Amino acid sequence: MRTAYSVETVRTAERELMARLPEGALMQRAAAGLAATCADLLGRVYGSRVVLLVGSGDNGGDALYAGARLARRGAGVSAVLLAPDRVHGGGLAALRRAGGRTVGTDGAEALIERADLVVDGIVGIGGKGGLRPDAVPLAAAAERSRAVVVAVDLPSGVDADTGEVRGAALRADVTVTFGTHKPGLLIDPAREYAGSVRLVDIGLELPVEAEMGALQHADVARLLPVPRGESDKYRRGVVGIAAGSARYPGAAVLAVAGALRGGAGAVRYVGPAGQAVIARFPETLVSDRGPAHAGRVQAWVTGPGAGDDAATVAEVVASEVPVLIDADGLRLAEAAAVRARTAPTLMTPHAGEAAALLGVEREEVEGGRLAAVRELAGRYGATVLLKGSTTLVADSGGGPVRVNPTGTPWLATAGSGDVLSGLAGSLLAAGLSAVDAGSAGAYVHGLAGRFAAGAGGAPVAAHDVAAAIPGAWRDVVRG
Repeated sequence: MRTAYSVETVRTAERELMARLPEGALMQRAAAGLAATCADLLGRVYGSRVVLLVGSGDNGGDALYAGARLARRGAGVSAVLLAPDRVHGGGLAALRRAGGRTVGTDGAEALIERADLVVDGIVGIGGKGGLRPDAVPLAAAAERSRAVVVAVDLPSGVDADTGEVRGAALRADVTVTFGTHKPGLLIDPAREYAGSVRLVDIGLELPVEAEMGALQHADVARLLPVPRGESDKYRRGVVGIAAGSARYPGAAVLAVAGALRGGAGAVRYVGPAGQAVIARFPETLVSDRGPAHAGRVQAWVTGPGAGDDAATVAEVVASEVPVLIDADGLRLAEAAAVRARTAPTLMTPHAGEAAALLGVEREEVEGGRLAAVRELAGRYGATVLLKGSTTLVADSGGGPVRVNPTGTPWLATAGSGDVLSGLAGSLLAAGLSAVDAGSAGAYVHGLAGRFAAGAGGAPVAAHDVAAAIPGAWRDVVRG
């Protein structure tokens, strides 16, 4: 699992390590890793033009020491000092000894536009808010240039702990982060500013439990259910789908499509779209007698395409098995009834639905995804999977938030969420916890979206994503 730790945790680990090392040794480790990455990106260091954007504090020191290493290898290194009176003294002296030069902000834009590589050492992980006004033109020049832009630890102007971007920020091609990932490198909108992230090990000793985790193939493979010799369709779990309406029968079909490929042994469907479901998936167990009379299930999915059928949603929410609530179900379910549940609940809103539940604007959710998913989980006493450009899964009991690293923008298509609901609901029925079902479901669903879109990327429909789930599942299991 790829883990991420808060600024406070990282700072504590750094202090503990620095107490055991010679003065400046930790910064030299970071600078060495940064310089090595820059050299790799340049290919040919000798004769290259490197510009350092240097603020006050340790990030500026990292940039200066890395610049000194590049200058000793023959690069022409210029450091733009945004706070000359507060620059890291040791780093500045090292750069000058190596033959690097320093300049002010006047004329720096032209220098940046001619550079081969720009190092962003303006603001460190403790920075809050956007860039200061004097740094904004420099960031814009870096974006206009053909230079490779490398951020030190994280792009300046983004929030390391939340992934929020509250003003102008520098957009990097590569971010070299030290010791561990920071949450902001994994969450949009900040993730979009980070580019490719490279982790440099500097020897930090971090707690076992991180603030955030991103599952990888091996983690998901351990979670996915595997039938045994004694398994039958009932032992593997039965998932109930209470979805669809006369107006939206396709939502039911797509939720069933995801559920059939999600690891449970059987799928029961309840609702008015039974004819459409059975025509497409004859293996589905269809009933029109309501959830309470559909037969035994190990988990329910309710809400996709439900329209105004509040009674069915309420009946499912009142059940004593794990329940996934999506789409119209999020609007129809009574908050008090959700909070009163004793069995696991998994809610799967997109940003618009989350905003309606929280009573805020959609932009507030999209700009502060981490705060939104935690607030929803706590308010409803449920596990919440917040869909979007970065999908987050949070549990009401606290603990690490999971961020899904798979997926593609091509998944932003009608019905894709219905497929995810069926898939994650099937994993619930197979015995996974709500956090694991949401995390593994999002991972496989995102990977299926990539497979459906193909290597070059192409428009996909929701049924294409459902059809690609078995291939994504096999890819995960193979590792």
